[in-house]
Amino acid sequence: MKKLIDKLEAHQFLLKEEFAELLLCDNDYLFERARFKAQEIYGNKIFMRGLIEFTNYCRNDCFYCGLRAGNTKAQRYRLTKQQILECCKKGYPLGFRTFVLQGGEDPYYTDEILVEIVSEIRAAYPDCAITLSIGERDYESYECLFKAGADRYLLRHETANDEHYKTLHPSKMSLVNRKKCLYDLKKIGYQVGCGFMVGSPNQTLEHIIDDLQFIKELKPQMVGIGPFMPHSDTPFKNKKAGDLRLTLNILAILRLMQPNLLIPATTALGTLDAQGRELGVLAGANVVMPNLSPPEVRKKYLLYDNKICTGDEVAECVVCMQNRMKKIGYEIAITRGDALS
Repeated sequence: MKKLIDKLEAHQFLLKEEFAELLLCDNDYLFERARFKAQEIYGNKIFMRGLIEFTNYCRNDCFYCGLRAGNTKAQRYRLTKQQILECCKKGYPLGFRTFVLQGGEDPYYTDEILVEIVSEIRAAYPDCAITLSIGERDYESYECLFKAGADRYLLRHETANDEHYKTLHPSKMSLVNRKKCLYDLKKIGYQVGCGFMVGSPNQTLEHIIDDLQFIKELKPQMVGIGPFMPHSDTPFKNKKAGDLRLTLNILAILRLMQPNLLIPATTALGTLDAQGRELGVLAGANVVMPNLSPPEVRKKYLLYDNKICTGDEVAECVVCMQNRMKKIGYEIAITRGDALS
């Protein structure tokens, strides 16, 4: 196992069977090496992002997502520009220097509306990064939002295998367009994030290896990896959740494969296991994303069942996160936390 990890760390070519061996390994040396690599580059700093879930409307009908258009039980909401700015106002004195605007693909938020929101955040908080996570849009839309002041864009590719993609999404969506969006974002100049769910229905080890190869080719600044978690109002309601160990192994492999990545220890990890986010950091992750959304809407933004931290005040979340990280030897950094090249 050590030879394989050394090979990965040296950026040497790995055969598919070697990747498979790493993915299935039960050896904590993989985590030790990933943790060492992350600390070598970023020290013991964990970067905090303020998540603002500003709309749970979505035009898409992805089979795994609680926000899917076909979920008639979802209690829909949209935040106003003023509400979004209030979230930023609350987060800044608590140490947030990145604001993440995340939502479903909601046609209500036109380029004009979003440009106004992004511009006002940029003017009010010039020392902060603005991240968008609002799905597939055209090149011109991405470009105008970038010019308005957005720095980063998160768009999970979900799977790099076309056949697998079709089992997770309705026919009107395509992996070709998903990948095009990611390359468009890179071309414009965004810091780009992709990612996928571990243990999504019909996923195989070969699919995960395809994902790792795609990430290697794309060279994003950020990769979001979390376990699949079922939602009771989706076609995948009876599917089992993703595997914790496999998710952690993938985080560690990514850290060694692309050492400068920003990798979140996701809420889904914390939902799957009470110590999931800590375990993620100890496997090489270096980002956490407390929720800045108004408490009254958090329980309405349910991508999956039993999501944690839906009722906490943000100040409580920050103190809790600081204490959690301190217990495992890390500290929350009050900084934008850009990826190092």
